[in-house]
Amino acid sequence: MRRLGRTVLVAIVSLAIWAAFVAGGAREGWWRSMPAAKGDTAGFLRWAQGRYAAESKGNIAIMLLDRGQVAEIFCASHGRPVDGNSLFQVASMSKWITAWGVMALVEQHRIDLDAPVSKYLTRWHLPPSEFDNDAVTVRRLLGHTAGLTDGLGFRGFAPGQALPSVEQELTRATDTLPGASGITRVGAPPGTSWRYSGGGYLLLQLLVEEVTHEPFNDAMRRLVFLPLGMTQSTFVDPDPAHLVDFYDADGSKAIHYRFTALSAASLYTSAADMTRFLTAQIPGEKGAPPGRGVLSPATLEAMRRPQAFLLGIPVWGLGETLYVPNGAGSYVIGHDGNNYPAINTTARIDPATGDGILVLETGNPTLAREIGGEWTFWHAGTVGLDTLVMFDLRNILMLLASGALVIVIVIVSVALYRRGK
Repeated sequence: MRRLGRTVLVAIVSLAIWAAFVAGGAREGWWRSMPAAKGDTAGFLRWAQGRYAAESKGNIAIMLLDRGQVAEIFCASHGRPVDGNSLFQVASMSKWITAWGVMALVEQHRIDLDAPVSKYLTRWHLPPSEFDNDAVTVRRLLGHTAGLTDGLGFRGFAPGQALPSVEQELTRATDTLPGASGITRVGAPPGTSWRYSGGGYLLLQLLVEEVTHEPFNDAMRRLVFLPLGMTQSTFVDPDPAHLVDFYDADGSKAIHYRFTALSAASLYTSAADMTRFLTAQIPGEKGAPPGRGVLSPATLEAMRRPQAFLLGIPVWGLGETLYVPNGAGSYVIGHDGNNYPAINTTARIDPATGDGILVLETGNPTLAREIGGEWTFWHAGTVGLDTLVMFDLRNILMLLASGALVIVIVIVSVALYRRGK
């Protein structure tokens, strides 16, 4: 019996070591090949162009930053031409820009990050729950730690469909993606875990409107777009002359969906405007400070501090994703976006170096995130948790299972051999 116990203990320890080895190796990219030589920005773009040619029948704009300067740009389309001024709907990337608007109001002392959001609301309130609704703070909404369980994910509304009000969408969204409850409510203890919530950002949209007494797009235009020179960007009514065609994954033209949840899913912007936003994260020419006067450098630093963790890994700041550590005490930051049926976007930058990437595309629901994930690994030498889950998980599980099977077979064989002696 004692021998059996030792055998089981050896098996458990061996399997734990193997699991840690596989997890660490996956995170460090031991089994991945680099898309280009380190520092070869042109080579990385050639790799990305190849992925577009192989995987998309839509359109794309890619921009690469090197030390804060545009190093490479590539635009292509299977239909109407696309260039750096073409407007894409960028889906959940909207949340990062929304966070800047909220933080601008924080700097103006019109919003307290740690106050209950209910303090500022008159038009709608969170429904009663078994948890403390007053623990739903602005900070927790920005970091997806407010305990909201809506699961949104907005699908949007087709042309000709009437848009519901913000209050109606918060009460029960009618454009939910599969698996979402659509009800913005507190369903878990606030501040205890990360739960991605489109409803939380719709609540922030209402917050901005209530505090400024302006429509959301007007407030964002005044607070963020015009000061940064993002003159083409808008959450509503994009210029049709510059709006790209929308494509499905099979190359067919797709419906252009509109949203009540502007803050969560409806930003229209161009590669040129998003480049201005990305470079505003770092010092600019002639001593221009990070934030460009919209936000202070101290606020930008605060937005990069971890607010939420998954498996002990920092994943979210105040409105922005923390992809991987950058080796300089901070993180590669940014945001991805995905709208139905096949819009995918990513914007990522290392604030320590000024290196970054922007990918705006339609026609493939995951291509921008794939390219962004490869850029993150190529730049930082670490694979982002999002890339591991979305693109590598199957291979990781197969490797883990194969190694575990070998370990079990070896340990059992040794045990049987010793027993037979």
